[in-house]
Amino acid sequence: MSTAPRLTALDAVHRALGATMTDFAGWDMPLRYGSERDEHNAVRTKAGLFDLSHMGEITVTGPQAADFLNFALVGNIGSVGVGRARYTMICQEDGGILDDLIVYRLGETEYMVVANASNAQIVLDALTARAGGFDTVVRDDRDAYALLAVQGPESPGILKSLTDADLDGLKYYAGLPGTVAGVPALIARTGYTGEDGFELFVEPRHAEQLWRALLEAGAPVGLIPCGLSCRDTLRLEAGMPLYGHELTTALTPFDAGLGRVVKFEKEGDFTGREALTAAAERAQIAPPRKLVGLIAEGRRVPRAGMSVVADGKVIGEVTSGAPSPTLGRPIAMAYVDAAHAAPGTEGVGVDIRGTHEPYEVVALPFYKRQK
Repeated sequence: MSTAPRLTALDAVHRALGATMTDFAGWDMPLRYGSERDEHNAVRTKAGLFDLSHMGEITVTGPQAADFLNFALVGNIGSVGVGRARYTMICQEDGGILDDLIVYRLGETEYMVVANASNAQIVLDALTARAGGFDTVVRDDRDAYALLAVQGPESPGILKSLTDADLDGLKYYAGLPGTVAGVPALIARTGYTGEDGFELFVEPRHAEQLWRALLEAGAPVGLIPCGLSCRDTLRLEAGMPLYGHELTTALTPFDAGLGRVVKFEKEGDFTGREALTAAAERAQIAPPRKLVGLIAEGRRVPRAGMSVVADGKVIGEVTSGAPSPTLGRPIAMAYVDAAHAAPGTEGVGVDIRGTHEPYEVVALPFYKRQK
């Protein structure tokens, strides 16, 4: 028996704007408002406004909150300063990735863990199960927040016109409480597009007021509403992994080329330490398949699950693929055998419905913004 998808606080706004809606991780979300390419290019050159209220916020509080998160996650969360954030992961005991996360330290003993929509309940359940023995409280705050994002080179100027908060002093992966267009918000300099930008955590009852204020303030510099479709092509160009594609329970952080997020030097045990230690050693002895970029020489678009081939043999698998508005050609991320992972490796193709289409192997990311 299927259940109706959840609606964000901005659902009526999206429909009034004529958005094409789609079911995403149990939420009814805007896929696009008009042209995906126009939305993508707006973020790269001007600014885009996103509703990300499907993301899962989990609050962790208490005297041992830092110790608990150090145990539950692979990163050193105790070293995160108040007002800062860290990208990290939560892994199974066998080292498989349950989800990738951003953890914000809101106070001395208060943290906010932001999980992907598709894994929010899984992360909540895992944190709750791992909290035993720690003087800490794990709270499901998914209904307490709406999340709006302003992304693109014009985003600092747009936000500055609506807040007195010190945005110039707000570094990447940092957050501070403030007021935006009269709405209390946690203002975070984070994003998933490869551009400068901000994510604004607010109460759902304030979401529509803030959305309209941002649209009005951004209209003169070209800000437009943007949907999930361009968010995917933006993150793909920026080489950012997406759970369920580049990250799964079948992979450890070392398999994904993200072993740097695992902090073995932190004090105490953490879930998956033994398995991840072994994974790190294996990666040094015999590198696993490596995540690389592929750029099409032709026009056919690769899709997740398609085989990467060389010399008539399967050497890997596409994890994400799409046309790239910035490069003007189809691109993909793929895990390939180490022997074929070096940029410029010749003879590599993607099996697209029985035809081996030629692809150039490149280092990630495909796109990096000019500072």
